[in-house]
Order: sequence, then structure tokens, then C-alpha cells
Amino acid sequence: MVKEKSRRDFIKKSALGTAGLTLGMTASSYARILGANDRINFAVVGINSRGKALISSISDVKDTAITTVCDVDSRVIEEATENVNKRSGKKPKGVKDFRNILGDSDIDAIAIATPDHWHAPMAIMGAKAGKHIYVEKPCCHNPGEGEILVAVQKKYDKVIQMGNQQRSGPASQQAIQDIRDGLIGDVYFAKCWYSNNRGSIGHGKETAVPDWLDWELWQGPAPRKKFHDNYVHYDWHWFWNWGTGEINNNGTHELDVCRWALGVDYPTKVTSSGGRFHFDDDWQFYDTQVASFEFEGGKMITWEGRSCNGHQFFDRGRGATIHGTEGTIMMDRGGYFAYDLKGNLIKEMKEQTDSGTMDLVGGGGLTTFHMHNFCNGIRVGEELNAPVSDGYISNLMPHLGNIAQKYGRSLDINPLNGHIMGDQEAASMWSRDYEYGWEPTV
Repeated sequence: MVKEKSRRDFIKKSALGTAGLTLGMTASSYARILGANDRINFAVVGINSRGKALISSISDVKDTAITTVCDVDSRVIEEATENVNKRSGKKPKGVKDFRNILGDSDIDAIAIATPDHWHAPMAIMGAKAGKHIYVEKPCCHNPGEGEILVAVQKKYDKVIQMGNQQRSGPASQQAIQDIRDGLIGDVYFAKCWYSNNRGSIGHGKETAVPDWLDWELWQGPAPRKKFHDNYVHYDWHWFWNWGTGEINNNGTHELDVCRWALGVDYPTKVTSSGGRFHFDDDWQFYDTQVASFEFEGGKMITWEGRSCNGHQFFDRGRGATIHGTEGTIMMDRGGYFAYDLKGNLIKEMKEQTDSGTMDLVGGGGLTTFHMHNFCNGIRVGEELNAPVSDGYISNLMPHLGNIAQKYGRSLDINPLNGHIMGDQEAASMWSRDYEYGWEPTV
């Protein structure tokens, strides 16, 4: 116990001399200069898809170890343990029930890549148990539990980073600096988009739960539903009980970039138009959606999502344009281009690392940069690029867009805290019903 206490104290108190992240540096070169004074032990929870990317990126950070992998799908435990063993030479423990890792004093940090309904409850339980948290977006299934998560972070003083990894991209950081320096004048409008060619999820049938899946534990904090054959593993995104729709699934990333670029926090007004237009199936959210967010100071952001029509802007399936009085910047995970008002290219910068722009599983350099930042936040108190207190604001915007869309009317928003004003029906969606015993608390 004395040895373990010393190790954990060393992680918290030790100082790290670092040259910092310079523009154009690759993830591997960044790793070489960031030698840690002690190891950070990780548990990775949810290892079917995005969890594989987190395993890759954690493994690329010097002096980290993945000591535990966790999933309710028994088929992927062995695959993940072998993956970690191949990378590190040491096989981690495989665990099914997340709660069984909370009391493990050897675990310093938990990386969460589960379905959305688990993100905030799991992060809250982990932080209360003394763990630092890396949580994929969205950080919350609904605004209420997001507020609880932010409060828990403050109360327990844990490092909690949301996985909006473009915040750690050198080219994106330079684009924001250029905007702050006035390259395109005063910025006032941003547009972002996502397009894909998703197929129909059909009309699911109630069926027996597969023997490899713990359906009770998979549902966790969500109210119980009978198992259908079109829920697991991906299409839960399109059901209100577990998912948060395309605007949260993908729009969160670019909405966050736009908010970052415009320098705004909570909106004052939210509107949304769209619907499930492309297929007649069980999909409960919207395959086509245009959400608009107005802010104090005469600024505005729009998001266009087309889940089932992959036509691209700027030859990109996703990205953002930032518009100012002197020009426009187009930016995505691959870099940025700046234009004057006549459309002349005045500056460009490309990321010098694979960004994993549309790849769910591949880690990509930006995820590795983001994970470095998270680990340095633990080790030496480095300022996080996406602390959950800020990530929650970006996550709230898609939630408000979905609420406005569901009720078919604009929402007036309190710019001080993001709460819906003067609409009791819409405000009722601020939180959700939880399965008894799973309600998150501070």
C-alpha cells in the first residue's frame, strides 16, 4: 500500500519539463519529447469500435499502461487483451462489469467509449472513485447529467477531458490564432456540416439476447427495453433511449470548432428544421437537420446534417467555414484554408499527421495529441484543450437542437447557463428517466 500511495502521489506532484507541442510536429515526435516521470495506468471501457482507437492512442503515449479492458460483449474482451499485449508485452485484465474496476487502486484513469447513455453516469462514478476521466463525445446523454458531471469534476478535482480531438490539432490551433489575430476580420458567422450515406436500419424484431451480450448491463442507467435485432452495436445511436442523434454523434465536433472560432459560449436562441426523410424505418431521430444557434454580440452558427446523402462541400464529408468581415476560413481535421473577400487564397496549413477524419476506429494523430494533453493534465496540471466544463457547452448545443426539432419551435436560451426559458414542455427534456438505482448525483 505504501508503494502504491507513493506511485500515485508521484504522478500528481512530479514536474515534467516539456518543450510543448509545436506546429507541424507528428504524434510520434511529440511522444518522444514528453517523457513521463511515472506511468499512468488506464482502464478502457467500451472496446468494440472507438475504444480500439483509444487503445491505439493511449499506447502511443510514453509511460502509460492499459491494465484493464472492459466490455459487456464477451467476444471482444480476448481480442482487446491480445491487442494490448501485442503493443505493450503485457496482457491486461478483461472485465465485464464497469463497477468492478472502480475500486482498483492500480487504475489512475478511465477512457470511456461506450454508447452515449453510459458516458456521463460512468464518468461521474469514475471521478467519485478517484479516477481521472477521458470521455468520448458526447459527454452526456442529456443536459441535466452534463451539469452533474461538471459539478462532480469541480467537487472531486479530477482531470476530465472530452474527446473533441480537433481542439488538439496544431493546424486548428493555428487557425484559431489567426482568427484571433484578425486574419479574416471580425468573425460573426460559422457554418458546419456532416454528410454520409447511411442505409436503413429497417424495422427491428424482438428476439433473444445473444449469448455474448449482457443486455441488462448494456442498458445500465437507461430504462429497460426488450432486445431488438437492430439495436446493437451501432444503431442504438438513432433511438432516444440510448442515443443522441447525428447532431450529437458527429455534429458535436464541428459545432465545437465553430464555437471555439467565434469565441462564444451559450446561445440565446436555437431553431431546427428537418426530419427522417430518406427511409421509413425505426430511426427515431433525423437524417436531415439544419440547426441554427444565435449568440449575444451578433454571432450565429448553423449545422447541416445529412446522414443518408453523402454529397460533400469543399470535397469534404465534414468541416466548418468561419466567416468574417475580411474573409473566410475553411477548416477540418486535415488543416485549413483562408480566403479574402474576393475568394483569393491567402493562407493554408495542413496537419502533419493522419487525422482520422471519417474513420471511427482508427486512432489518428489528433486523438493521440488529445491523449497526450490529457495525460499531461494529470501529471503536471497542463491546461486541458477540452476540459469537460467547456466540452459540456459544446455538447449542450446539439441537445438544444434536438429539443427544438422535436417540438418544432424556436427556443429562447439563458446565455448565462444555457437553460431553456419560457417553455416548460421543452424544458422537460433537460433530463431523463433513469432505471431505478442508476440516477447520477453529485
